[in-house]
Amino acid sequence: MSAEGVTIRSISDPGQKERIAREILEALPDWFENVEAREGYIRDSREWVFFAAEDGGKAVGFLCLKETGKPTVELAVMGIRMAYHRKGIGSALFAAAKAYAVSAGYEFLQVKTVRMGMYEDYDRTNRFYLSLGFRELEVIPEVWGEENPCQIYVMHLRDAVSLTDLILKRRSYRGKFRPDPVPREDLQKILEAGLAAPSGCNKQTVSLIAVDDPAVLGQIRSAIDPPAAETAPAMVCVLSQRICAYRDRCFATQDYAAAIENMLLAAEALGYRSCWYEGHITDTDRICDRIAEILDVPEGYDLVCILPVGIGEGEPGVPKKKPFEERAWFNGFRKGTEGWE
Repeated sequence: MSAEGVTIRSISDPGQKERIAREILEALPDWFENVEAREGYIRDSREWVFFAAEDGGKAVGFLCLKETGKPTVELAVMGIRMAYHRKGIGSALFAAAKAYAVSAGYEFLQVKTVRMGMYEDYDRTNRFYLSLGFRELEVIPEVWGEENPCQIYVMHLRDAVSLTDLILKRRSYRGKFRPDPVPREDLQKILEAGLAAPSGCNKQTVSLIAVDDPAVLGQIRSAIDPPAAETAPAMVCVLSQRICAYRDRCFATQDYAAAIENMLLAAEALGYRSCWYEGHITDTDRICDRIAEILDVPEGYDLVCILPVGIGEGEPGVPKKKPFEERAWFNGFRKGTEGWE
């Protein structure tokens, strides 16, 4: 089973909302074993914005939104039948809910869950929210008690502003990663972002290999000396081909640089950390060639970069940047920045 063939639709009838919520939440005791809380979700779903996922007319999942302030809407509850987990249903429901929130004029979307590291079931939920682009806001233990500290995630819904913020706050991360695996669907999104980058004369000189097999990752790590990205649960290896665009002009370097930046931003947007490792593996010791051999890369392709991907245990360092007016100007070299703030 997959998201293919499953339809997402908005439900307006209060009775139908309550019936769907009850059927699904009662089938998910690992997440909704607290009867009082579960009954509260079922009761309140009658009044909330409600999206259902249906397969052959049967409800297999649902998501509810509730307004918590004029600029903010909350993902109040979501449930998906176990047989449909990890099939893209949650992402499809969220896409519909986010589209509604944007069209309704909300600025922020928030969700509450149990803090990462408390329970494996909720850790999977946390990873899902991070993969959607939610960011950690704060933990408030008093909401559900010390045994279930409440983690609040938030998302900015103004895409243009969010993209600018994403670019400005992205940092290279060289620290340790959590062991949480990166879902294949997230790796695919990162690869798709890389392949969507501009390419000189559309020669498409970039190819990509995502690595998430622990055994293969282990082989790659053993080839990297001094060590780098030792704890990353996934990695993207960037391949380049020297294809002439016209006459003797080749834009392979520009192509893979654009692809790498796209992937770094996509990883950041999905809640992951990464770093552009190129010089370390393409130096005179040619670590890149050893990695290419491990991955069965044929002749004609150069392995030029690795990008570790995972949830960082810490925060990246913030490099000191020169002031704007020392590197960017208007209408001429070192011109037009008077009064710039």
